[in-house]
Amino acid sequence: MGILSVLLWTPVLGAFLLAVLPGHNAFFIRLTAQTFSLLTLVFACRLLAIFDPNQAHLQFSEFFILNPDVGSAYALGVDGLSMPMAFMAALLTCCAVQVSDSITNGVKGYYFCLLLLEFGMLGVFLAQDWALFYVFWEVTLIPLFFLIGRWGGNRRHAASLNFVLYTMGGSIFMLISLLAISQYDLEYGGSLMASLSQSTVSMSRTEQIFVLLGLIIGFGVKMPIFPLHGWLPLAHVEAPSPVSILLSGILLKMGAYGLLRAIAMLPQAAQFFQLALTILALIAMIYGGLLAWRQTDLKAMVAYSSISHMGIVLLGIASLNETGMAGAVLQMTAHGFIAAAMFLLVGLLYERTHTRNIQDYSSLVLATPRFAVFTTLALFAAMGLPGTVGFVAELHTLTGGFERWGGWMALFSLGILLSASYAIRTVGLLFTGPVKAKMQNVGDLTASEMFTAGILVSGIVILGVMPQPLIHLSEATITHLHSLILVLP
Repeated sequence: MGILSVLLWTPVLGAFLLAVLPGHNAFFIRLTAQTFSLLTLVFACRLLAIFDPNQAHLQFSEFFILNPDVGSAYALGVDGLSMPMAFMAALLTCCAVQVSDSITNGVKGYYFCLLLLEFGMLGVFLAQDWALFYVFWEVTLIPLFFLIGRWGGNRRHAASLNFVLYTMGGSIFMLISLLAISQYDLEYGGSLMASLSQSTVSMSRTEQIFVLLGLIIGFGVKMPIFPLHGWLPLAHVEAPSPVSILLSGILLKMGAYGLLRAIAMLPQAAQFFQLALTILALIAMIYGGLLAWRQTDLKAMVAYSSISHMGIVLLGIASLNETGMAGAVLQMTAHGFIAAAMFLLVGLLYERTHTRNIQDYSSLVLATPRFAVFTTLALFAAMGLPGTVGFVAELHTLTGGFERWGGWMALFSLGILLSASYAIRTVGLLFTGPVKAKMQNVGDLTASEMFTAGILVSGIVILGVMPQPLIHLSEATITHLHSLILVLP
């Protein structure tokens, strides 16, 4: 068994052990989930250590025929595009498991769903067969439906149903496009990139356009692309905070990951949709920023800010140049750290105060100085402050956009200004002003909470100060993908 299979199936083994453990022993259930999430992270670290970033093509490939009649296969592989996402999935799942102590009802089912969700997310990034990719894509729906619907807030049932209906609706369009691609896939043995390359050669321009349109809708719902974002605010607000970490930190990136793959391999259709995607990116950045700025609910603010930040990813993809695509991948990683840190800190604050209304807070810096430091760093990274990974990602994306659109990129600066406005506003309302009596005794971060938050915030700062390893990780693969766009059939 190769290292990718070991990485992929470790959460399943943990979920199986949870299934046979007695449900009343919460301590051993938590310990088992923490052990297997940590073990998965160890395997992901090992994979990252032996991964060769100078190679543009798939590494550690595994291939077994599943159904020769339809050409489906158990095909795994990793390259510079999927490697950072697979690592982030393992890291954020481990963080989410570590900060789930507030879950006291149905503990066994909760951790079972978390590990199953990790299995699905890893499968999406490692799968190199379209059928397998689609199966893993759908697998993520099942645990998320229960995680939101069973352990969410007051409107959890509406949020879980909304999420599933939106995602399944988008999946129908994606499935139709994948079926269109699959007719060219048999002789290529199930390789995700090879099948799309063959489609590029064999399909007419009109076919490419319709196929990419279906993929844009399918991936755009998960990303989410405006106006397919309707499920996101409610799902984020009602989901438990550890689940929001995964929802925003990884699940949104699945859509961007799939869209990058599709656009690189369907270049004629990509150029056809380039202007439309750029306009949608502009709308997402400004619309998401405006909605985040006017929110009083902290989780809703972070949720709408994700729409704005994913608009930056879409801008990088739509630029169709190497710098912009590099910025999109960097922003996917940066937003993973930033959104995870913000949802973690907001969730911990809510557990102490039982309110998410930003107007209820003031001068928390006096009672919770450690919380203030971590939250301020995360918010400054969200606005793209130099010295944080958010700045590196946004700089690459905006540079790529400027190469393509020139002075029109001034419009996108509005999105950056809006990010700065709601970030500074939040810092001011949380940590300055007159001291409110009910906020004087709020507990600061504990040692274990500081450790988890410290990992995420350290990633934000370290990759902001020394971004070259992150850039180099995907550089060769992005260069290869860009070359595919340049060579039109």
